[in-house]
Amino acid sequence: MSGCIFCQIVNGEAPGRIVHRDALVTAFHDRRPISALHLLIVPNEHIASLNELDESQSALAAHLLFTAQRLAAQMGVAEKGYRLVMNTGRDGGQSVAHLHLHLIAGRLAGWHLG
Repeated sequence: MSGCIFCQIVNGEAPGRIVHRDALVTAFHDRRPISALHLLIVPNEHIASLNELDESQSALAAHLLFTAQRLAAQMGVAEKGYRLVMNTGRDGGQSVAHLHLHLIAGRLAGWHLG
């Protein structure tokens, strides 16, 4: 989608510190990390939010989770623990209208993200 920063990163039109890319998803470091490790895992296809995902895309949804699991292991945080967050909609805290999963680790996490 034109103007979507995550689409631009996926397509190589905007800079991003990419740590993983495959046919379905791309993962990169968040530009405004809230922890020592803060990755974003996004579908390569533009999907505005979780509300736009349908059951025909269940393999993609599972792939997002398994990619997070593999990245947590690769980054050395799987054993100590990490948090996965998916914000949906403005009131849910979603600031970029492209489905994305936050992988956050590196400090003891309380309930709130801030």
